[in-house]
Amino acid sequence: MAFNDANYWLDAVTMPAGTTGNLPERADVAIVGAGFTGLSAARTLAARGAKVAVLEAHTIGWGASSRNGGMVLTGLKLSVETLAARYGMQATKRMYAASLASIDLVEQIVREESIDCAFSRCGHLEVACKQSHFDTYARSVEVIARDFDHQLQILSKNQLRGEIGSDIYYGGIVDTVSAGLNPARYVAGLGRAALNAGARIYENTRVESIERTSENGGPGFLLVTSRGRLFANEVFVGTSGYTSSATPALRKKIIPIGSFIIATERLPETLAGELSPRNRMIYDSKHYLHYYRLTPDNRMLFGGRAAFFPETTNTIQRSARILRRGMVEVYPQLRDAKIEYAWGGTLDFCFDTMPHAGQMDGVYYAVGYAGHGIAMATYLGAKIAEQISGGVGDNPYANIPFRGAPLGLYSGRPWFLPFAGAYYKVLDWIS
Repeated sequence: MAFNDANYWLDAVTMPAGTTGNLPERADVAIVGAGFTGLSAARTLAARGAKVAVLEAHTIGWGASSRNGGMVLTGLKLSVETLAARYGMQATKRMYAASLASIDLVEQIVREESIDCAFSRCGHLEVACKQSHFDTYARSVEVIARDFDHQLQILSKNQLRGEIGSDIYYGGIVDTVSAGLNPARYVAGLGRAALNAGARIYENTRVESIERTSENGGPGFLLVTSRGRLFANEVFVGTSGYTSSATPALRKKIIPIGSFIIATERLPETLAGELSPRNRMIYDSKHYLHYYRLTPDNRMLFGGRAAFFPETTNTIQRSARILRRGMVEVYPQLRDAKIEYAWGGTLDFCFDTMPHAGQMDGVYYAVGYAGHGIAMATYLGAKIAEQISGGVGDNPYANIPFRGAPLGLYSGRPWFLPFAGAYYKVLDWIS
């Protein structure tokens, strides 16, 4: 069965047009990438009076910013217990607080810029695929309430029926602070906000190299692009899973991983209400996880890392078949539902599964969102922009170690992804 290779979110959205004309000869700040990270930074910097040039290899929001599930989630990929053991409790508290503040920032931007993106504080539901997974929930909820002053709700298997129309899980956790939105409309709104603030966005402008240099006695960077050269006092890279050889040191620290999504035909109101009575953002407890939600027009959007390699026509088609089988295992009610959309995007994982934001070789960067990118990319884009413009920029990820592959065995091309996928499948089986 072939699936329509199309992104549901891009229906009924108009991306803003980028800046026309030639590149300027110089800018205060050159931002590489016009996704959540780069556009949030551009909006902040331009509002503070900086001359900003955003350089995008494709078009505004082309990458993962318009291809994700639209889930605006609290927390990080790793548990607070793992974070505390690795970084200490005080650092972990700052990281967790930043995850909550990042959602507040998204909501603030949506309100201030009047972005019509169906933003809703609907909360998220994490469901346990095994009894052993559910058994860990009580401890996590206790720690988060006591040490992080954030309240979660545990649901037993019997209580899940009020949250999800599936009987395959062993319980769940609800966090009512998380939100959902249409990511394509949100990134389009961020693009308009950055342009309105005075930033210039140059589409179809691939950055080929970045070199330290000086001009008129002042230090800066020369960016060689597919449309010419640009001198900038500062450079900020927010290219996530699409990071290129223009920043080779950064590329070596990022693993691009494919994530794929299908969306059904519109479902009857009664069926949609049965599948997700509270319209939560839902994901399961596996490493090789599934995530799913209802769209505003009552389609079931169902995603996961069905294939680890980044998106191509072949990986999208293969993943769509895998995801459809997974969707029917969760929701037998959807066995006959038609799949109308299938698409993929590339996420950015670092080797420690953490976000990282700071400077490398004088270039600012923010990467490593590991599937939590809508809120955290918006937040870290703004925080790095504050730092560039002379502010303090409270950034809890600035000083944590940012390691690459052991023994330097990775050049930026993820040859090991099939082995990683097999490892996580085995881990899910034995855990």
